[in-house]
Amino acid sequence: MSTYFQFDLRGTTYKQETIAGFTTFLSMAYILIVNPIILSEAGMERGAVFTATALSAIIGSLLIGLLANYPIGIAPSMGLNSFFTFSVCIGMGIPWQTALTGVFVSGILFVILSLLKIREKIINVIPKDLKHAIAAGIGFFIAFIGLKNAGLIIGNEATFVSIGDLKSTTTLLAVFCFVLTVVLIVRGVKGAIFYGMVISTIIGMLVGIIDKPTSVIGRIPSLEPTFGEVFLHLDQILTPQMLAVIFTFLFVAFFDTAGALIAIASQAGLMKNNEIPNAGKALLADSASTVVGAVLGTSTTASMIESSSGIAAGGRTGFTSIIISGCFAIALFFSPLLSVVTAEVTSPALIIVGALMAMEVKHIDWSKLEIVIPAFVTILMMPLTFSVATGIALGFILYPLTMLALKKPNEVHPIMYALSIAFMGYFVYLA
Repeated sequence: MSTYFQFDLRGTTYKQETIAGFTTFLSMAYILIVNPIILSEAGMERGAVFTATALSAIIGSLLIGLLANYPIGIAPSMGLNSFFTFSVCIGMGIPWQTALTGVFVSGILFVILSLLKIREKIINVIPKDLKHAIAAGIGFFIAFIGLKNAGLIIGNEATFVSIGDLKSTTTLLAVFCFVLTVVLIVRGVKGAIFYGMVISTIIGMLVGIIDKPTSVIGRIPSLEPTFGEVFLHLDQILTPQMLAVIFTFLFVAFFDTAGALIAIASQAGLMKNNEIPNAGKALLADSASTVVGAVLGTSTTASMIESSSGIAAGGRTGFTSIIISGCFAIALFFSPLLSVVTAEVTSPALIIVGALMAMEVKHIDWSKLEIVIPAFVTILMMPLTFSVATGIALGFILYPLTMLALKKPNEVHPIMYALSIAFMGYFVYLA
């Protein structure tokens, strides 16, 4: 097994990969609680969505680990589940069954694009500087999410955002977890993020900040309310409204996943000659899990940017993903224990990982304005628009324009020009 996953080549061990898998799982375990809550707002049965969420994460993480040998966890995307519920179902009045069918169709299109290696080709023609900007931008983005989840940054009508309530016990727990983890990391402790979360969770329960679980083992909810609904509504997708929805699912998921894959491969040191090895297999695993998830009863899945926490803990191979998959399988039976994995103890991991990913900015050529401006806008707009895809889109529009302004059109791949035009069309559509 160590030969299959190339442990020696990537400089890792079973212990290191296992700790990384646990760390990533703890960072993304919230999806088992949050995804059912969000999709239930669209009318879906919460218990069925819980089971569908866990199963799609099990299958997706297993696929990307075995096929592509990447230390990535796959689960329903937080941005796309909100779009599914609040924009499509509530905003447009589309029944969840029909919307889920749209997810299924977009997943099938994803699989086709992956098999034809179109997605892989697009990722590999992205300029090196923009790749580093995407990775750094995601770092700032997830750090912002971590600060928000910790209560350190809150909304403010006058200034948009401001510092949170520093007297809040949950915020103080997050600060303690952050400081503890920073100390462990700078001292070179392997699995520092994982140990920081575990120690802080135990302390949180001891002082009464985190509720102790009422039970250990819970019943696995039935999939019956959602399973296979997509096959009963395929005749309802050929409308202008649904086609627009399918396109949006396709567009956002494509570039959210591309951004996460670029960031994770770069952080793990897997990117070679500006290309991502086995990108096609990773993208196929991602798209296949979306199809499976839709059949089971959940919105679009994606490579989770929280996987960066596991990579920071030492994850380098697909064995990390196998551990993530196993943890989600266990979570099906021990769902009450997930209540102790709160935002206060996972948010510091996101902040620290964001800092580590932000180091990618050192690889950007800051001496050339034609590179600096698209890269800066890409980085800045991810946290400010709360969307990886939007940051990528704006950078992709600006980069060809700056190169044309310098009369260097041949230095930009034709696919980049096509994407620039497509993104402009996308923003016109949004407007």
